[in-house]
Amino acid sequence: MSRIGFCLTAAFLAAALSSAAIAQTSASPPATKPAPATSATEASKASIPTQVETWTKDQWETAKKEWAKDTAKWASCQKQSSQQKLKGRKSWPFLYKCMTN
Repeated sequence: MSRIGFCLTAAFLAAALSSAAIAQTSASPPATKPAPATSATEASKASIPTQVETWTKDQWETAKKEWAKDTAKWASCQKQSSQQKLKGRKSWPFLYKCMTN
């Protein structure tokens, strides 16, 4: 009987260890190549206009004062924003893109 108990215990442990190993390997994500640095910077540039929507009014006022120094470009961007009927915070990302391009 001790042989049977030993064999059953060994079989149980082997099954438990192999299922744990399988669970570990299937849980880890597959290896992928890291993204090139250029796409990372492009992604951050794309997200900046959306971040502008969450700026405080003080941050927005500071940016406006800086942009207003270039009167011709600022006036053009404001006119385009008005033509698109953008008002308030909705116009901020558009004006940011317009002034930084």
